Amino acid sequence: MGLQDYIIRRLILMIPTILGVVVLIFAVLQMIPPESRASLYITDPKQFRNVGDVIKKYGLDQPVYVQFFAWLNQILHGNFGSSQLGGHKPVLTSFIDRLPATVEIVIYSAPLIVFFGIWLGTVSAVNRDKLPDHITRVTSILGTSLPSFFFGIILISIFVAQLKWTTLYRLSEQGKLLADISRGTFRLYTGLYTIDGLLNGNIPLFLDALKHLALPVLVLVFIQSATMVRVTRSSMLEALSRTYIVAARAKGLSRKEVIYKHARRNALIPVVTISGLLVGGMLTGLTITETVFNFGGIGQWAAQAAIQLDVSIVIFYAMFSALIFVISNLIVDILYAYIDPRIRLG
Repeated sequence: MGLQDYIIRRLILMIPTILGVVVLIFAVLQMIPPESRASLYITDPKQFRNVGDVIKKYGLDQPVYVQFFAWLNQILHGNFGSSQLGGHKPVLTSFIDRLPATVEIVIYSAPLIVFFGIWLGTVSAVNRDKLPDHITRVTSILGTSLPSFFFGIILISIFVAQLKWTTLYRLSEQGKLLADISRGTFRLYTGLYTIDGLLNGNIPLFLDALKHLALPVLVLVFIQSATMVRVTRSSMLEALSRTYIVAARAKGLSRKEVIYKHARRNALIPVVTISGLLVGGMLTGLTITETVFNFGGIGQWAAQAAIQLDVSIVIFYAMFSALIFVISNLIVDILYAYIDPRIRLG
């Protein structure tokens, strides 16, 4: 089976998975009374005389199968209800407003996590039971056991409270940026302040946004790369003990070729799994990190919705998270097939 056929097969298998998630979420939604579900669709209370009008308009009094297809039709048209957190603002609009904050953290932290995880794990395995291995193992154990909120609070107390090098949230002067946008002197292209700062030629804003990213990125790199290091080290140690590595050394290949061309390539499969799930999980929102640094991303948004029982946001977040993880698993499977072509035969 070629790589293209393998990708097509995996794409086809995604359909029943996504459909199963949709059906499961709708089943959970059915546990909520129609009167409560009706409130999810009210963006302007003046449009309806009573809740009964909303129930009738959206078919919430119809049989279950009719409600399912009506609800699915609303979902496919991007209508996920309204958000109480945003003053009855459409959920999709609130999500789009919050998404850039999460994406900005991910695009700066994820490459560093993968790079340091693979690099330090490889160094640790190659120098087994030597000083670099001991230092890396102690650091990775500390990163695995240290709660992210605790590490974040330590950084805030040092760099925000004491040294006053930075502040919480995404910018030092958020109000000034909003005023510049309203005056038309600053244009939001992506919602990512670092990128938009460069596109607008506003270097001070770019540097300010980068400074505010430093602490949450540091927390994520330290905590998340610890697992990557341990997985890479274990996988590399297993690969280095294989007979084909002994044969490669016997052929006179250099130490660098044996480690990086033969051992590490075969050790990457479990690392790719961890990387895919890690990035997928980060894209669904960094609830603790975003809350500690008041970064305003989708993780903090979903946590606030759960506390306030904002069902429309919770349902949307569940669907979004499921979709991200399905796509992440698809990408991981494709990378598997690229790294080891034998997987395509499975």
